[in-house]
Amino acid sequence: MTYKITSSAQVNALAALRIINKDVATVQQQVSSGYRVETAADDATYWSYASVMRSDSSSLQNIHDALGVGASKVDTAYTSMESLIDQLGEIRKTLVTAQEAGVDKTKLNTTLTELKGQLQTTVQATNFAGENWLLNRDTTLPTSRSVIGGFARGTNGEYQAQTIDFPADQTVMIDTTDANRGLLTKTVDANALNADGTSTARDYYLLNAGSTSPASGTEIKLDSNTTPAQLKDMLAVVDSVLSQLTTTAAGLGTMSARISDRVAYTADMSDLIDKGVGALVDTDMDEASTLQKALQTQQQMGVQAISILNTAASKVLILLQ
Repeated sequence: MTYKITSSAQVNALAALRIINKDVATVQQQVSSGYRVETAADDATYWSYASVMRSDSSSLQNIHDALGVGASKVDTAYTSMESLIDQLGEIRKTLVTAQEAGVDKTKLNTTLTELKGQLQTTVQATNFAGENWLLNRDTTLPTSRSVIGGFARGTNGEYQAQTIDFPADQTVMIDTTDANRGLLTKTVDANALNADGTSTARDYYLLNAGSTSPASGTEIKLDSNTTPAQLKDMLAVVDSVLSQLTTTAAGLGTMSARISDRVAYTADMSDLIDKGVGALVDTDMDEASTLQKALQTQQQMGVQAISILNTAASKVLILLQ
């Protein structure tokens, strides 16, 4: 004969143990993975927020790296411009010396030629990451020199890059296509600079870089026939170029400062986002550890309760036999 005893206590104990076992498994997974919300099934809303924030953090890290490259480009151009300013200062000194009576202008021209060669070498050597902001060899001049500066989310959540820009026509020192697009190769009207009311055409350019479309006027150089009036005009042109170069260098310095600010901002913002993601989905290890111990205790008690109930049921069966 077969006996079947249905005990509500046993059924309830088993149901409670199943719940406890499930909770133990959940907490163990949270402790092992470090995530309270690991998948969308855990909490679709928090998981969605965290996924977008992780994407933003990754984008900020990429921007942070790109800013480092951009800062190097700007610093390279700025350093070269400082060198150009020094070299132009030496050219100016040479022209001032040429104004003195009895000097050998031909010998001074040798120094002047050497200094102009240094200008060209400095410009050509200003290259970083495949870009030279001071030299243009293309038929068209870029509108601006850009460095990635950040990003924003559009109304539909789309990624929109933000850039830090500087006018390209201000940074070009030598243009091998059109000389008049380069600060060191373009024609400057010395008559307009002097504003002395004369009608003499006094167009000078500082450097001949062999541009496809050369500058008009006369290259700044010295010989025994160079007159005081011509020297005055040459000095006016050099001063004008030096003034524009100084302004451009100052602009690049300001751009460099902006990039430094963005570098610090992206680093701080990335840290804040990571903290925000952690608050949404990371496991509180102290809380999880305490809960795990409590659930393990409940689990042991549940197993013991079922064991006691099974023992009692066995005794009843013995009595019925």
